Amino acid sequence: MTATNSTATNSTATNSTATNSAATNSAATNSAATNSAATNSTASTTPAAAAGFHLLGGDLRVARVGFGAMRLPGRSWTGPAGDRDTALAVLARAVELGVNHIDTADFYFCEQLFANDLIREALHPYADDLVIATKVGPARGPDGNWQREASAAELPAQVERNLDQLGLDRLDLVYLRVGGLEFSDESLAERFEVLAGLREQGLIRHLGVSNVNPAQFAEAQRIAPVAAVQNYFNLAHRDHPELVAACAEQGIAYVPFFPLGGHELINDPRVVAVADRHGASVAQIALAWLLDQTPTTLAIPGTAAPDHLAENVAAAGIVLTERDRAELAPLG
Repeated sequence: MTATNSTATNSTATNSTATNSAATNSAATNSAATNSAATNSTASTTPAAAAGFHLLGGDLRVARVGFGAMRLPGRSWTGPAGDRDTALAVLARAVELGVNHIDTADFYFCEQLFANDLIREALHPYADDLVIATKVGPARGPDGNWQREASAAELPAQVERNLDQLGLDRLDLVYLRVGGLEFSDESLAERFEVLAGLREQGLIRHLGVSNVNPAQFAEAQRIAPVAAVQNYFNLAHRDHPELVAACAEQGIAYVPFFPLGGHELINDPRVVAVADRHGASVAQIALAWLLDQTPTTLAIPGTAAPDHLAENVAAAGIVLTERDRAELAPLG
């Protein structure tokens, strides 16, 4: 990670998107088995390391349990800002627990509290092994309302804004996020080509795509190596399982957003029963289920509460049984 000493900027027109990042077709040789063996051979005693590691893009070693920064500024897009000191403490504690993969975006903000600024304030100068992933594509105005997606011509400014806010010369991973929560069939070629050009210029290390279907994933791969895919996927929502399998086969990170599955799982007796057997929370079982899918699946749960952070990271140590898998299978 290359950091700059420039002052972070609070940009109010924040365009960003999540899509999946770069692993070359030759990095498909970084198969799930090879990847797992290469990374798990390194001893580590931190809680986040309990689920092992993944070589993101073939060269960035990350613990499979990371941290999502969406909730750091506040609990909702338009609600009041959260407590700055608590957010900074959560970030510092995450690193202490062994988290070295932080997922953010310049559109993660609430009032005048920006996730990127918090990350920089808490962790800059960054540790050499810290990997920060961000997104471009979506846009929010100063009032917090969503605006149209960024055009191809507007993406370089979004990348520059992330660089400035985070105090970096190069971004480890940039996702192109396509659309909202719903999948669309729109072509991502023009926009992904722009990001591929910025990668060639040295501003981006790896590329990713987010909220994509298998055809869009393949379209991106024809343009540049894809290191990660970030889609809506969890215990309760399992769209495009073939994409999860394809990522595993090619050694590409699959990084679900909304990994906990929402409130619908909290009182589901099947999940509660599994949680009770492990002495765990429902949220921990949801994360353990994700980690159990493939060796290249990564979890990025987010929180602004220190106790929830510790609980989320501890899920890395939960190993599901065949009985657990059978009972959880019908939920999706």
